[in-house]
Amino acid sequence: MSTTTSAKPSGSVTVQTPAAHSFRQPLTIKDYIGYGIGDTAINFTFASLNLYVVYFYTDVIGVAAGIIGTIMLFSRSFDGVIDMVVGSLIDKTHTKWGKARPWLLFGCVPFALFTVLLFTVPAGWSETWKVGYIFISYNLLMIAFSSMAIPYGTLNSMVTQDRAQREGLNLWRMLLAQVGVLIVTNCTYPMVELFGGTQMAWAITYAILSCISVVLFLVVFKTQKERVHTADVEEQVPLKESFHALLQNKYWFLAFFYFILLTIAQTLYQGGLVYYAKYVLNNEGIVGVLTFAYLIPTMAFLPFCPKLFGRFGKTICLLIGSAVYAVGFILPVLNPTNLELFVVAQVLRGLGQGPIAGAVWALFPDTIEYGYYKTGVRNEGLLYSGGSLGQKIGSGLGTALVGWILAFGGYDGLAATQSASAINAIYQISLWGPAILLVVCVVIMCFYDIDKKYDEIMAGVAKRQAEAERRQGVSA
Repeated sequence: MSTTTSAKPSGSVTVQTPAAHSFRQPLTIKDYIGYGIGDTAINFTFASLNLYVVYFYTDVIGVAAGIIGTIMLFSRSFDGVIDMVVGSLIDKTHTKWGKARPWLLFGCVPFALFTVLLFTVPAGWSETWKVGYIFISYNLLMIAFSSMAIPYGTLNSMVTQDRAQREGLNLWRMLLAQVGVLIVTNCTYPMVELFGGTQMAWAITYAILSCISVVLFLVVFKTQKERVHTADVEEQVPLKESFHALLQNKYWFLAFFYFILLTIAQTLYQGGLVYYAKYVLNNEGIVGVLTFAYLIPTMAFLPFCPKLFGRFGKTICLLIGSAVYAVGFILPVLNPTNLELFVVAQVLRGLGQGPIAGAVWALFPDTIEYGYYKTGVRNEGLLYSGGSLGQKIGSGLGTALVGWILAFGGYDGLAATQSASAINAIYQISLWGPAILLVVCVVIMCFYDIDKKYDEIMAGVAKRQAEAERRQGVSA
């Protein structure tokens, strides 16, 4: 790699630094769409876990909300540990297909199978045995989920090191993720009703969605190519050294905690939406319409994200988006039962979600480069697993809170009407909880100033890679 000599005042030391280095790769629209549809597949399961699973267990299977909340918390916390294990294993994976792609190839069928098993709780069993089945099947799904979500997310940092291209991949990922959510929210109920409205109808519905997800994951495997190979990446980094490097990465921790709080807020909102529509707006069939009002503004905003990020930086956009998102949850407090006001709030939430969806998964590739710049250790799998770990912890806490708050309010899924305390619990889940958490997210983003230092970081990355290549050349 060529170097440039920086001009210094008389008497100062001349420093050799790497010349401008291009990290761009020859990506086409096929690469971007091929990557993005992976999140469509993931959301057939993930969106369902947040939107319907608690409702399915409480109102279809008849298990107490508090028990379901406790299972969700334990399972998602356990899954957070699995995330870190899978991330570490990805860093040690070396095959002809690369490091992340083989996980998608061999993991898509088990992931689909365990998704379907979630909805096949034996109807004739006692509640104790039903709880046992739910616990085992849910945790098996969480293991399969980690084995797909972590390598899929890590793939972003292995396709290219160019920041704009990574943001483009993330943009398509988030855009097509919303497509997955729209399919789940608008097709699940009609399909369940089409197949008879029974528990078996839920299982058939998710068997169809899961088969489609397998096909989409195979498309991701076929279209993506792992292009990022540095000398340091090929070295086996001990797990202890990887964790030591992680502890020095302050931006990873900020992104990690932001992701936890954001996901708790989103899970409370998604988990409470069915209950809010059914018991506050008195129309559970309107969930699809409400989701449209939320996701269409998000999807419309996403194409503008690259220019906004280029002009203002991701941090400012995330900060403003989080603030607008919070206002969207406060607005319905003025008149909680007014459908028109709630739809306006949904649109506002969608606008706030736009920059968040466009940027949040791009935070972790930036922290990977910062970590390599600071410590010389490049551990994509471990660091990127932080995104999924934060998502799982947040989703686990959020889902558990949905169950616990409903139970505390005296909610009974088999009752024809709900008490005033149960309705108040739905308000806390759907409005105040997300609003408070998003305000804290705004505060966290005030300290995430990596945008100001990114050029310096990537110059340091280029220098480290040049040194690693030189050492490898000498040893050869």
